[in-house]
Amino acid sequence: MSLSAEDVKRIAKLARIRVNEDEVVAYQSQLNGIFGLIEQMQSVDTAGIAPMSHAQDLFQRLRADEVIEPDRRAAFQAIAPQTENGLYLVPKVIE
Repeated sequence: MSLSAEDVKRIAKLARIRVNEDEVVAYQSQLNGIFGLIEQMQSVDTAGIAPMSHAQDLFQRLRADEVIEPDRRAAFQAIAPQTENGLYLVPKVIE
């Protein structure tokens, strides 16, 4: 698929982008180059190849989940203006 200069102007108009004639020619060649690459990629036979999320089989190393900070909930709630059942009470802002 290749785009004409009129196609580029129409796309620019739809995108609300102002382009002059020099830019139309430049964008036309760039977009046609992109479409050429897409056609090359689509011509590759991918039958029998499983989809992958990454180009290499990598696994994320996971660390043990351990608590490293002390529980300071009681200290923080002690200085709060209002709490109830372990929750902070705030003024109603939506009626």
